[in-house]
Amino acid sequence: MNPLAWLPELPGLPLAGQLINLCAAIMLLLAFAMLAQRRIVTLINLFALQGAVLCLSTAIVALSTGQSHLWGSALLTLLLKVILLPWILHRLVHKLSVKWDVETLFNIPTTMLVGIGLVIIAFNVAQPISEFAGTITRSTIGIALACVMLAFLMMITRSKAVPQVVGFMSMENGLFFAATSATYGMPMVIELGVALDVLVGMVIFGVFFFQIREKFDSLDIRHLEEKTKQE
Repeated sequence: MNPLAWLPELPGLPLAGQLINLCAAIMLLLAFAMLAQRRIVTLINLFALQGAVLCLSTAIVALSTGQSHLWGSALLTLLLKVILLPWILHRLVHKLSVKWDVETLFNIPTTMLVGIGLVIIAFNVAQPISEFAGTITRSTIGIALACVMLAFLMMITRSKAVPQVVGFMSMENGLFFAATSATYGMPMVIELGVALDVLVGMVIFGVFFFQIREKFDSLDIRHLEEKTKQE
């Protein structure tokens, strides 16, 4: 018996596909919201919300397809990306007294226009790939790729270290969503390895933040570039 059978369906599209498409649309909107956000605390909350949507999408795929390993993936996403990593980031921001990221390489409207262009490119690139996919989530491959590109754009347009790290982890969210969309996820061993790498990377980034702050009294990575040029 399908637990989702009591909900209405749109003609020509299974209910699970509708819910997954909804989650994909929300993830894309959150990616744009993160791209436009300058307040770091809100940026971390948006990252946690994106992780929650990814967890929900993974659970829906697991429920509708019977892929039991995806339940572990959803739980791992919940624990790591919704609870643990945002908590670590909030602690770091509180200890470093960082609240705003007021300096970007481009102004927000220009960045958003570039983001829209990247989304168009992502959909055009993913369209032929989607035709070969045999999963119910194949229509979301373009959105998954767009989320990856928007996260990468956030990394290269921010001057502060914390938003860049959030962009890096958001890009990993997009990659995980792409894997779920194309092949119903990666083997659990690989997912555990990636999760461990992300967690270790977060610890290293935390140490990196404190070292930059102690050396330059700022988290602006351009100080590192100037220091390197002087040497």
